[in-house]
Amino acid sequence: MTHPISGIVAYPITPFTAEDTIDIDALHLLLDRMIDAGVDAIAPLGSTGESAYLTDEEWTTVAAETIAHVGQRVPTVVGVSDLTTAGAVRRAKVAERLGATAVMALPTSYWRLTEDEVRLHFTTLAESVGLPVMVYNNPATTGIDMSPEFLFDLVGAVDNITMVKESTGDITRMNRLRELSGGALPFFNGSNPLAYKAFGAGAAGWCTAAPCLIPRPIVSFLRAVISGEPGRAEAMWEHLQPFLEMIVSRGLPTTVKSGLRSIGFDAGTPRRPLLPLDDHETARLHELITTCETRL
Repeated sequence: MTHPISGIVAYPITPFTAEDTIDIDALHLLLDRMIDAGVDAIAPLGSTGESAYLTDEEWTTVAAETIAHVGQRVPTVVGVSDLTTAGAVRRAKVAERLGATAVMALPTSYWRLTEDEVRLHFTTLAESVGLPVMVYNNPATTGIDMSPEFLFDLVGAVDNITMVKESTGDITRMNRLRELSGGALPFFNGSNPLAYKAFGAGAAGWCTAAPCLIPRPIVSFLRAVISGEPGRAEAMWEHLQPFLEMIVSRGLPTTVKSGLRSIGFDAGTPRRPLLPLDDHETARLHELITTCETRL
């Protein structure tokens, strides 16, 4: 199965109103801002989108509003992770019905899963829809680490599991995926501070929430990388790296929403138990945003 996804895969936060409901107008504005800047795909309802903290009704609202508002401007990769296989399947079917381009899932579970359980979970999910599936490896949040060998085998065994998002922050994982597949398996970097090295390792794209705050500099950086301008890309990376390290320092819903507020875009606050950045942290993040916007 082919897929049209590559480049900057932008992860929007889920904006909330002061009454803690979904702020649809703010979501639309955020999506337009990122697409107008040139991101290559939109991926709602990941950890950045606080998917784990949404009700089923809210999840469906965000999926529907995102897919409809994006239209056909760029592909949409909808996060469908759930504690149960049945829940992930239900969400994947909703995403397919709404017109998503692809779905993405973590092996989320209260219990630590065996490889057989992970394999069955993803196989069942993939067989429930006709969409391409991106398998997401992030042991820091799930406690489950899928090896490059396991991921390569999974992609080869299930027709519509076609992509891998690798978020361990270990560049050797990406090099191994490229080695195993002879460069044929599309893998995406999910570790923001590793982005520059990941493209050098052959990553098909970068899954990132950074475009919520600085969409134009992120797109410009990728264009420098793919156009073969290493000097320019390295210079840009020096300015981007402190910003990227800060937004992952406290969890993306927390840092991105605080950063948005600092630039005049109110997307609400993250849901408890998450808390916004304090004033000092927010001022530092605002300074890094300004540096990236003015120098890149």
